[in-house]
Amino acid sequence: AMLQPVIARNFIKRSSGRRCLRLGEKEINYNPNFRLFLQTKLSNPHYPPDIQAECTVINFTVTEQGLEDQLLFLVVKLERPDLARTKAELIQQQNDGKVRLADLEALLLEKLAGAEGDILEDVDLVSSLEEARATF
Repeated sequence: AMLQPVIARNFIKRSSGRRCLRLGEKEINYNPNFRLFLQTKLSNPHYPPDIQAECTVINFTVTEQGLEDQLLFLVVKLERPDLARTKAELIQQQNDGKVRLADLEALLLEKLAGAEGDILEDVDLVSSLEEARATF
């Protein structure tokens, strides 16, 4: 409750042009360079929805497998840059494929929702289905 004005950025603008925050009974001058970082040792902390809406929550949890993958990639990048480039290209292709798949799913669902009568007679819908099948 004490930090709520800071988190919500509830500024009070004075006639002199300065911005203040009210903390308890005191008014504190606000510095635009001020940043607040909070840290917890909890592995999966729960914050109220109003706090999560106002803040950026970053999970810095590192797993052994994730760290191993990062270190392995760095070694491969040093020893075999060609393999590192190939891996990066494959990851990009995979991500592009996921985006394309999501777009096709959305398009097909939209066309199915808007279809009237026998869907097998809807030429536009059938051609979209064939295009999706050919793509993947």
